[in-house]
Amino acid sequence: MPAMKLIECVPNFSEGRDRAVIAAIADEIRGTPGALLLDVDPGAATNRTVVTLIGPPEAVEEAAFRAMRKAAQLIDMTKHRGEHPRIGATDVCPFVPVEGATMEDCVEVARRVGRRVGEELGIPVYLYEAAATREDRRSLADIRKGEYEALPVKHQDPSFAPDFGPSAFNARAGATVIGAREFLIAYNVNLNTRDKKLANAIAQAIREAGRTKRAPDGTRVTVPGRFTHCRAVGWYIEEFGRAQVSINLTNYRVTPLHAVFDACCEEAERLGLRVTGSELVGLIPREALLAAGDHFLTKQGKTSGIPERERLHTAVLSLGLSELQPFDPTQKVIEYRYAGAPKGLVARTLLDFADELSSDSPAPGGGSVAALCGSLSAALSSMVAALTWSKAGMEAARPAMQHHGARGQRLKDWYLAAVDRDTEAFNAVLTAGRMPKKTPEEIARRAAALEVANQGAARVPLEVLEATVDALDLAGAVAADGNPNSVSDAGVAGACALAAAEGASLNVRINLPGLTDQAVAQDFEARRQLALRHARELAVQVGSVVDGVLDAPARTA
Repeated sequence: MPAMKLIECVPNFSEGRDRAVIAAIADEIRGTPGALLLDVDPGAATNRTVVTLIGPPEAVEEAAFRAMRKAAQLIDMTKHRGEHPRIGATDVCPFVPVEGATMEDCVEVARRVGRRVGEELGIPVYLYEAAATREDRRSLADIRKGEYEALPVKHQDPSFAPDFGPSAFNARAGATVIGAREFLIAYNVNLNTRDKKLANAIAQAIREAGRTKRAPDGTRVTVPGRFTHCRAVGWYIEEFGRAQVSINLTNYRVTPLHAVFDACCEEAERLGLRVTGSELVGLIPREALLAAGDHFLTKQGKTSGIPERERLHTAVLSLGLSELQPFDPTQKVIEYRYAGAPKGLVARTLLDFADELSSDSPAPGGGSVAALCGSLSAALSSMVAALTWSKAGMEAARPAMQHHGARGQRLKDWYLAAVDRDTEAFNAVLTAGRMPKKTPEEIARRAAALEVANQGAARVPLEVLEATVDALDLAGAVAADGNPNSVSDAGVAGACALAAAEGASLNVRINLPGLTDQAVAQDFEARRQLALRHARELAVQVGSVVDGVLDAPARTA
């Protein structure tokens, strides 16, 4: 079940006053297919604009290059003045892994973009942080030392040769620093006090830099704080009438949001204070907020193998994220901003879906229904896992049911996405078939488009079929070890998964004759036969387990 890869890019441009220049740069991003412009934040005093965009790696890569090219055309560094350190028209351009992407993905993107900027735009490029090729260039501050004004002299030093581009001063565009780093979460914890000093005491207790104190011999020593990858300071916000601990988390996987929140609560209590809530500044990765929800569910003795929206709801409530203003996950979670509101078939009611299915429209059809059956199977298995978790006397099964429940939720969401993917794949075949075919060139383009579309129309149900092996395995696990009073639900989960397998297999078979690439067709057919055979075998096993439980002389009431 391959997931879409999403990465974020946060380029900083050395222009914060000329709105026309800023708009032209932003338009380059808006015009790149697949890239979504999330935010444009200009600063007049710094004469700098921070832009945030997201999308699949290839789309973000292209959008970032286009934006940097436009910046080089419109920004003249010989005339630039501002309070923020800078060395070029595009001062810095980090790539950040988000959903399904790794730091290695971002490093590759950074280096490809760096090469293009150096070769096509003639701008010296330096790689930093995770993309750095030299240890002494991991720090942005070290590369930027002396700023733009120091570049003419620094470029004469062979040790300052760029990673890409000419080893010469580019007076107009300056130089650019490109790299890959973790997502930075800007986060404030609210306190029931106006006292900035108390807030700063909590900040010192949690931040990596810690605090200094006087040793017995009179010297000043540093006492590290509780967390690494955590920067924090206390301040007072007149608008809210309270002090806050202002926090930057530079690696939320090492130092999670919820751990810092809990620590702030503990430190506040020591000082006679209360944490009243918190706020996120900007966006947050979905993973970080879900981890917080799971943390608080576990503290409550609840399973986290529940729908994603409930896990998020728990996080928002537990962290008090709506204290200062309403918290809307669709606007604050970066992946949701990219995906937008639910749409397509899965956003409809059951009645609307059934009505559409029963009409004379060829899509949605059997492929979408097969995927829907898969989602129902996974949902039922997750339900059995949750009911087992809460069953008195079955506490020993909780670790397994936690795993099964979470697995079922992931499968359910994947299948629901496949409901629309199947219809989209079929519509792509129709679109390709309508392409003109009057000239040899048009005929060739149409044939190529049809081959791609037909492969997609076969690939989606094949993936659905292969996923049913997981769904059936899951149904068997919860049938065997779950709450015996819910074994019939596990049996229905198995039946739905088998229906998904049989239906998806039929949809693969009907699409294979349209493929001209026989190697692909043969591969798909071999995979279809293997997955269907495995699914049928597992379905028999699930049925046998269910029958065994139902036929047992007595079940726990």
